[in-house]
Amino acid sequence: MKTSIRDMALAALFASLTAAGAYIKIPLPYIPLTMQCFFCLFSGILLGSKLGLISQVIYVLTGLVGIPIFTNGGGPQYIFQPTFGYIIGFAVGAYVTGKVFETLKKVSIKNILVSSLSGLACIYLLGLPYMYLIYNLYLDKAKSFQWVFYWGFLTCIGGDLLSSIILALTARRIIPVLKSAGLIKHI
Repeated sequence: MKTSIRDMALAALFASLTAAGAYIKIPLPYIPLTMQCFFCLFSGILLGSKLGLISQVIYVLTGLVGIPIFTNGGGPQYIFQPTFGYIIGFAVGAYVTGKVFETLKKVSIKNILVSSLSGLACIYLLGLPYMYLIYNLYLDKAKSFQWVFYWGFLTCIGGDLLSSIILALTARRIIPVLKSAGLIKHI
């Protein structure tokens, strides 16, 4: 895949937006509700699967080198945070969102929503087991999977579903404009 300067700038932009999204949050116990998922899924829709993935890998690596862009800081030790599985999920979620949207091809609220919900499912499928394992194996704080499901999914999913709906409504308006300006080429 040949990457242009424009593509690199867009990937960096969405990595930055995801970082900013970590600080736009509603504090909840154990996992705050942030705008990270919104920007992660938006990167898959607007940039496509490969560039969306790259943007989120940039985000993850930037945080792991020590720049405090995750919700609770940064650095390599962050991999031992119970919520790091969700961060890994951002890269997979952006890729899956973009891939599903590229497959569906037609720009519609329904297709954007299906794509973003597919990516959101990936984020939770990586985040929940990771949270369970870190609590039980690393932190030695026994938590049942029901506890993890409640605090890691049920308390957060409403906000993430709402942000996916807002994303679909917003992207439906933005995509034709960006496409006519030649900024979107993957759909």
